[in-house]
Amino acid sequence: MVAKLPDQSAEDYQRGLGTRQIQMLAIGGTIGTGLFLGAGENIAKAGPSLILTYAVAGLALFFVMRALGELLTYRRAEGGFAGYAREFLGPFWGYATTWTYWIIWVTTGMAELTAAGKYIQKWWPGVEQWQTALVALVVLFTVNLISVKLFGELEFWFAMIKVAAIVMMILVGLGVLVFGFSDAGDTARVGNLWDHGGVFPEGAGATIMTLQMVMFAYLGVELVGVTASEAKDPEKNIPRAINALPVRFALFYLGSLLVILAVVPWTAFKGGASPFVLAFDRIGIPGGADIVNFVVLTAALSSCNAGGLYSTSRMLRTAGVNGDGPKVLGRLNGRGVPVLTVVISALVMGIGVVVNAVVPEKAFEYITSVSTGGALLVWTVILLAHMAYRRRSAAGELPKAPYRMPWAPYTSWAVLAFFAFVTVTIAWEADTRIALYVMAAWGALVVVGWPFVRRNSQEARVPVPLAEESTSA
Repeated sequence: MVAKLPDQSAEDYQRGLGTRQIQMLAIGGTIGTGLFLGAGENIAKAGPSLILTYAVAGLALFFVMRALGELLTYRRAEGGFAGYAREFLGPFWGYATTWTYWIIWVTTGMAELTAAGKYIQKWWPGVEQWQTALVALVVLFTVNLISVKLFGELEFWFAMIKVAAIVMMILVGLGVLVFGFSDAGDTARVGNLWDHGGVFPEGAGATIMTLQMVMFAYLGVELVGVTASEAKDPEKNIPRAINALPVRFALFYLGSLLVILAVVPWTAFKGGASPFVLAFDRIGIPGGADIVNFVVLTAALSSCNAGGLYSTSRMLRTAGVNGDGPKVLGRLNGRGVPVLTVVISALVMGIGVVVNAVVPEKAFEYITSVSTGGALLVWTVILLAHMAYRRRSAAGELPKAPYRMPWAPYTSWAVLAFFAFVTVTIAWEADTRIALYVMAAWGALVVVGWPFVRRNSQEARVPVPLAEESTSA
């Protein structure tokens, strides 16, 4: 028997996101503060071996996205993976995933606001982190209130800036390595990847302990699933965006880090500063470091815009539509914008401004560890929902999606084991262990809230597979 679900067609959303915007959202979702800021601290911890950590984590996340892509081409669901959790794991998991993803991106938005404050201090050291965070939050809040088309256009250009900057950085770095120009020309060489203590200068243990921040760097890749409700031709655009992920990971993460660590020895990096800015400082191109600082600032604002406000407001609206929260959360204005949920998400993200005012030196690490803990849970739910879908489609109960996850279910089990290992590394250090405490408290809160929404959460109708939806249209 097919589990009953709420109306998942999301026909009241405006289909304001075109092909180019969906593609750039997919790119922008995988380039954020975790790379531009967090990589500096991880390089200082693990040296060149950090590149291997990014490669392993990227492979795991690619399989998660292939699983999500298969579900998305089975049927379109408002809220993306939360709808699949509801259908295949039960109403409680749909409810829990919706609210957990909301809190993940609220805290991630706080981290991006923290990063924006750090970047501004390069130009105006007298400006407090919390002041920059507040201004950025107000600006992005205003943009998200206007329309999804304006959001998509802003995010398109944010992503364009990030992509252009990384490509430029790679090309400049290769020029330094091949031709030896710039202030870094005398010391820049590929041998920097192993000459200063080897590939694992601090040992394998130090490399493993960077996994928490590396996983945070990939947070946002699943945004493709959230945007499906407002995308044109999702059955074509979603697989296309997911299939391009390995190339993007290889270029933006592995390629940029390889070039940076070849141009500048890993021993020069430290936490709290962007490795991209430091590399351009060493190269000595006039104004180069300022340009890169502007780019990483837009990257932080982009992630806060796409994840912090866009995805959280849509997840809150999903809670209202599905009965997992007050029905008033499901309302849209005449432009198809869930105004109330945007307001609520922005207000809660304001807590990040307070954290930056109270503990600015620890704000980024605390917030990112919480985000990573929640992300691991959501990615796990995606895999479990996909495994349940595969079992039912194999039994003939549901149609088989045209876009398939390779080597399932073995790849799913391998990725789940990897996520369990990452969770152990989060528990290992005191500064990141706080994430598990916070997530345990959050889990208790979700369980306590379930009895209050259980009846409404199970009021639903049978979902329509995407193939049948397209035929009937």
